[in-house]
Amino acid sequence: MNDLPQPPADGDVLLEMLGSFRLRIDGEPTVLPMNAQRLVCFLALHDGALLRQHVAGSLWGDTNDQHASGSLRSALWRLGHPTRPLVEVDDVHLRLAPSVAVDLYSSEELARRLLDESHQPSDTDLDEALLATELLPDWTEDWVLLRRENHNQLRLRALETLCQKLTAMGRFGQAVQAGMLAVSGEPLRESAQRALISAHVAE
Repeated sequence: MNDLPQPPADGDVLLEMLGSFRLRIDGEPTVLPMNAQRLVCFLALHDGALLRQHVAGSLWGDTNDQHASGSLRSALWRLGHPTRPLVEVDDVHLRLAPSVAVDLYSSEELARRLLDESHQPSDTDLDEALLATELLPDWTEDWVLLRRENHNQLRLRALETLCQKLTAMGRFGQAVQAGMLAVSGEPLRESAQRALISAHVAE
């Protein structure tokens, strides 16, 4: 994806994991039970097709293999929406359906563009909204914690860079906002403090 996510058009599926779990299908909010939420997010945080046994063991590892497999089948059944599949399933593998748009992917692609010195940012690149929040901040599973930390480090570096770019462009209000987000994400981060101070001084 090269653009920031837009409100879903008819037929679109949008999975949001930044800030909290939200799912929209055909533009309408959709509620999933927690076991189905965990399955969809696990697949979204892992690239490509995964073995069913691996998914079941990772999500329900505190039970035996038979119960874990049963829990996975239950979660798949509770996904529903056969005309708008969230997950591609075969006898051996599972994967997130390629048609599902994920805000985390857009956030990390934006961060990488901002960190690319050869990239000239567009106006949409200069909006910090996709970098403002953590990945599933109230989830405590190990597989979320590791991915959250990786995402945080990437987005905080991108916010610092965004603050610097906006300062150089004379867009001081936006620069300060980006710098404050970077500092709030990690208050002891000296590079974020310097970027924010520079924006204030320039303003």
